[in-house]
Amino acid sequence: MTQIHDLTALELAAAIREGQLSPVEITDHYLDRIDRLNSRTGAFYTVTADLAKEQAAAAEKLAAESRRAGEAATSLPALAGVPIPVKDLNMVAGVRMTLGSTIFADYIATEDDYVVAELRKAGIVITGKTATPEFGLPCYTETKIGPPARTPWDLSRSAGGSSGGAAAAVAAGLAPAAQGSDGGGSIRIPASVCGLFGIKPSRGRISRGPLMPDLSGLSTDGPIARTVADAALLLDIMTCNYPGDMYIMPPLPDGETFLGHAGRDPGKLRIGRSLTNVVPGAEVHDDCVAAYEDASKLLADLGHEVTDVELPFGPDAVPMFELLWYSMATLAPIDPAQEHELLPLTRYLRGKGLKVSASELIFAQAYLQGVMRPALAALNKYDAFLSPTLASPPVPVGYFDEVDPAENFERQKRFAPYAALYNISGQPAVNLPLYWDAGGLPIGVMLAGRLGDEATLISLSAQVEAARPWRDRHPAIW
Repeated sequence: MTQIHDLTALELAAAIREGQLSPVEITDHYLDRIDRLNSRTGAFYTVTADLAKEQAAAAEKLAAESRRAGEAATSLPALAGVPIPVKDLNMVAGVRMTLGSTIFADYIATEDDYVVAELRKAGIVITGKTATPEFGLPCYTETKIGPPARTPWDLSRSAGGSSGGAAAAVAAGLAPAAQGSDGGGSIRIPASVCGLFGIKPSRGRISRGPLMPDLSGLSTDGPIARTVADAALLLDIMTCNYPGDMYIMPPLPDGETFLGHAGRDPGKLRIGRSLTNVVPGAEVHDDCVAAYEDASKLLADLGHEVTDVELPFGPDAVPMFELLWYSMATLAPIDPAQEHELLPLTRYLRGKGLKVSASELIFAQAYLQGVMRPALAALNKYDAFLSPTLASPPVPVGYFDEVDPAENFERQKRFAPYAALYNISGQPAVNLPLYWDAGGLPIGVMLAGRLGDEATLISLSAQVEAARPWRDRHPAIW
């Protein structure tokens, strides 16, 4: 028997328009699941039940009025009445935003982030704020704010980060889809370990305002979903630019949507592939190699030209990226008297960042741009580029924190040695949940596209999804 949480975001939106389901019924269903399962998954830091019920009631009234007027198909916002949670690095006016830190445990946001404002325009119901590591810095989600975010496929293992709570929520059926963000793999990493489809959009596709700076251009918001179509719709909704944005990506041509591309044949594509990564000592697990080879064969079977390619950048980019990461750790306005309240890894990264000089920071930015110019020229010969998403299957909760902060950071680099390259280049990249190992753990593969060409990635991903469907594969907690 189909349950509400079996439906995709698009299916829920259609059921609301047609009067088959009500936003109140849907919201109550998800709030009940969150109440029962959140303590096990660690998906949410804050549940906004009152706000969600208020928004659901308003959406129900709007949907009823639109149906009476015969306009439900055209007048309702795209996701009117559909629950979509927001990551706890993003502001939602009137709602607690912790940034994953006890220092901000009582902070209440006074306005919406621009991307949240776009989601509100689309009619979403905000069920809460999903778990994120302290200031979004590591690739796992374990803090003092709440329980660790765990992959629903094995609750002893991490859901990844920094959008770990968002991915855990979607994979456990606590949300049909979720908003996340990605500065070094933070959408694709949790999507991989939670068996989901996630998109890191191109640099400049989605505004980081009004508070988050886009100086380095590493970070962007993006969707995490069970299906390509849901993620494509969310990308359409989240796409926005505002005055003051340093990076702006030209929009799709008039009449084009990312959702439309999810139903479009990509044609025969030229796809490069490589197992090479730039992190010294990062060994790729046999299961991740198997997932990569399996995806390569599937893409070839679909008629695409899949070619081995030498990676057009090397390990020299890693220390420059690290300088940017250290510097980003210093952005949170912390009273020096409160530094001791931060987690050891955060203190370590901030300590490194406070030692970075202005000239070092500018040189690192310039160096990475110089490296990426010829690399992008080389990658642009291909419509897409395939690699593993991670070098390892999901790791146990506590795996990173069981060692000192310096080794913790090295472990993170070796665990996720592929993802950050596309934050540096600004290219769009997706995680495809194509493979499960013998123990039932999800292992994703990553496709990157040309800068600004999410459309081709979405068409290709939808073709792969149709050939190897994954939406009805669920963990036991489902």
